[in-house]
Amino acid sequence: MELVFSDLAKKVLATIPQDMKSVFLMHLEKIHSPPPRNHRKQGIPCHVGNVTKHARIIYDISEDRTYILHCFTSHKEYEPWHSSCK
Repeated sequence: MELVFSDLAKKVLATIPQDMKSVFLMHLEKIHSPPPRNHRKQGIPCHVGNVTKHARIIYDISEDRTYILHCFTSHKEYEPWHSSCK
């Protein structure tokens, strides 16, 4: 399975501190390995991965590719996005 990053996800990953970046990368490896994750379907059109208590990765799975759409380092960043999806 191939990981494909959106421009926004690349931009966010480039700006976060190295210690937090390593946590994100470990979670990306977890997403990358099978089996596919369950979709929460709480009004969100894609998957949400909890990296830490507050950090999130937004991704979508399509056949043999996983698209990394967005990365949030805090709940304050994630909450407005989550509200806009409902």
